[in-house]
Amino acid sequence: MSKSVKALLSWSSGKDSAMALYRSLKTKELEIVGLLTTVSDQFHRVSMHGVREELLEKQAEVTGLQLERITIPYPCPNIVYEDKMREVLTRWKMRGMTHVVFGDLFLQDIRKYREEKLSRIGITPMFPVWGQDTAALAKEILEIGFRAVITCVDPRKLEPKFAGREFDQKLLAELPKGVDQCGENGEFHTFVYDGPIFKRSIPIRVGETVSRDGFQFADIIPN
Repeated sequence: MSKSVKALLSWSSGKDSAMALYRSLKTKELEIVGLLTTVSDQFHRVSMHGVREELLEKQAEVTGLQLERITIPYPCPNIVYEDKMREVLTRWKMRGMTHVVFGDLFLQDIRKYREEKLSRIGITPMFPVWGQDTAALAKEILEIGFRAVITCVDPRKLEPKFAGREFDQKLLAELPKGVDQCGENGEFHTFVYDGPIFKRSIPIRVGETVSRDGFQFADIIPN
């Protein structure tokens, strides 16, 4: 695969997509042309992660990549999400983009969904962290210098007290048995504020924690 192969990277603002970007840049098999993110039009925050749009913009700035925002309503019917995604990806395809990179780890139904939807518009999905042992991946994420904080917790799977915690070795050691160390089963989501793909760290502080739609969100604030 040559450098002329252009790809968007599905960017959640969290550690798994950051790791997917890191690996994509390291292998130099793709030219990453932008970060693709869905943002709620009501809250102006990254979908599910609850990260402020301002912080998303700072992430794009420190990676040096263009940010492609897809603004979706709240709540968002799946058909609306799919229509908006197809419209944006078709536009990028006309510019020469042929691949989309995802940070998915092992949820086969999600991978199948992405593959089916992208095949309809002639775009190839790529999964650079797929199938890796998540405990080993969590360790690698920390070892190579990524720093992240937990922004969202599903209290049905993990105690709300973990919202706002630093994603570090201490946290990993405290996660209950059965909780995936990368939160791949939806136990938690993160915001990455420093790491080897960034030109500089993003100063942040953790604000209040609120409950919304059955999830616990820690408000991450630019410092």
